[in-house]
Amino acid sequence: MRKSVGTISLILFLGLIIGAVFSEIIALFLDEGTIAHQLFVSERELIKLDVRSLDLVVLTLTFGFSLTFNLMSVVGVFLASQFLRWYR
Repeated sequence: MRKSVGTISLILFLGLIIGAVFSEIIALFLDEGTIAHQLFVSERELIKLDVRSLDLVVLTLTFGFSLTFNLMSVVGVFLASQFLRWYR
């Protein structure tokens, strides 16, 4: 059975969120600066757009975007993709 693009996007996004939560939990138990901390918790930046502000006198809009990942977010996406294979 084919899955919709929305379902696939939702499951993979939830995998990223779960991976980020696991990363924060692991960070509580690892000393900063250790190799394990760098492997599981340190983030790598993929895309970063600088912050831009638009002042319209009545309100100010600020735009910016950054996409980062770490090993646990990749593990979260893998677990989510396995769940997606199981989910009907």
